[in-house]
Amino acid sequence: MGKLFFFTGEAVRAIKRNVAPTTAAVVTTVLTAMLLGVLIPVFQTAQSKGEDVRGQLELRTFIYDDATKAETQALQQKLDNIPHVASATFLTKADAKQEFMSSDFGKDNPDVLQQLGNKNPFPANFIIKPDDAANLDAIRAAISPVGANGKAQPISPIISKVDDRQEDARDIEQVTGALKLILTVITALLIAASLLLIGNTIRLSIYTRRREIEVMRLVGATRWFIRWPFMIEGVIVGILGGAIAILVLWIGKVTVVDPLADKFALMNAQDSMSFAALVACLFISAILVSAIGSGLTMRRFLKV
Repeated sequence: MGKLFFFTGEAVRAIKRNVAPTTAAVVTTVLTAMLLGVLIPVFQTAQSKGEDVRGQLELRTFIYDDATKAETQALQQKLDNIPHVASATFLTKADAKQEFMSSDFGKDNPDVLQQLGNKNPFPANFIIKPDDAANLDAIRAAISPVGANGKAQPISPIISKVDDRQEDARDIEQVTGALKLILTVITALLIAASLLLIGNTIRLSIYTRRREIEVMRLVGATRWFIRWPFMIEGVIVGILGGAIAILVLWIGKVTVVDPLADKFALMNAQDSMSFAALVACLFISAILVSAIGSGLTMRRFLKV
């Protein structure tokens, strides 16, 4: 415990003697923690919304208008027995028309509804929900397996068309995958830049005491005995930078995010990580990055 107080005292004295480099290191830590504090919720929101949209993907199996009730019930049973089918809901022609009228397109185009009048051009269909969007292709293949002639043959003669919205599934996969990759790369670059900048600023402090370090090494001081004050200095920088960044993020949350959460769904989508957990993650990250940056910088000056 006595050594800890000694090392901490040395670190505090070094900070007081090198105010400018310490301030630069703190500012660097603040900016890095703030950017991470924004990127992490954005990453969560993108992933959450991507999963929501993926969960809305479905197969539409349209049937001919002359299909009998018995044929429809038989198809219902076949669809229910297909692997990875979570549900298969039947919509009559009347239900299909009502669905169109209730859709955004139908509400925004009342003239289309007037032109329809009493006509109902919408076919009855089954809404097939997969247990996972990745299984859409497998379900489609089960509904229209390839026959002996090499062509797809529906499992029921009343099936007129299968709409699997594969294009939407591919687009969602590509967008969410690209966004995750971009955010991951940005996060890695921020951490690397923070390590380098904090290391460089602390290196200025170390450089002014390089002779002192060399003398300590020559008289037999161990590497860790010399390194600990600088590591603690990095921890102090991380604590200061993390605390300031968290304070700024909290002010932004209270004044901007919370008031807009009810109006914008994206603002209210970070359910998987509470603000307290985000604060803890940022605070620990700031301390670790600063401490590691300090420790890595010392390696060059310990070679005597």
